[in-house]
Amino acid sequence: MKIIEATSTHLQDIVPLFDAYRVFYRQKSNIQAAEAFLKTRLINKDTILLIAYKNEKAVGFTQLFHSFSSISMQPLFILNDLFVDQNYRKQGIGVALLNQAKALCKYHKYKGVALQTETTNPAQYLYESLDWKRDNDLQYMWLNTDLI
Repeated sequence: MKIIEATSTHLQDIVPLFDAYRVFYRQKSNIQAAEAFLKTRLINKDTILLIAYKNEKAVGFTQLFHSFSSISMQPLFILNDLFVDQNYRKQGIGVALLNQAKALCKYHKYKGVALQTETTNPAQYLYESLDWKRDNDLQYMWLNTDLI
């Protein structure tokens, strides 16, 4: 297995995985929109996409967005997406992607990596096994402007 940082030249590999990830979260498949979204993110350099390959086939990815902590006045990553093709799960690919995200964070001297996940997502046990900690002190809130 190898993990690379994606560029626009890797769109053909990442788009099907990204679309499958969105379908996993109950969104309708939309290959064209997925490609446009990822292409824009990569062109604007506002994301880091890591792709895992096994036998030259893209089988998983994680997407990191740059952010900041005002309290500590330090940059951080938001791990927005982690997905492994269902045929390749439980083979250490998710672990490798998370470890690569951690290594990037350390390399850039960022404060840390934050993520959110559904309470029913079994991947939360993977995060905890890799020393990610639940933050029971903070409350997550969301404003959906479509409803206003």
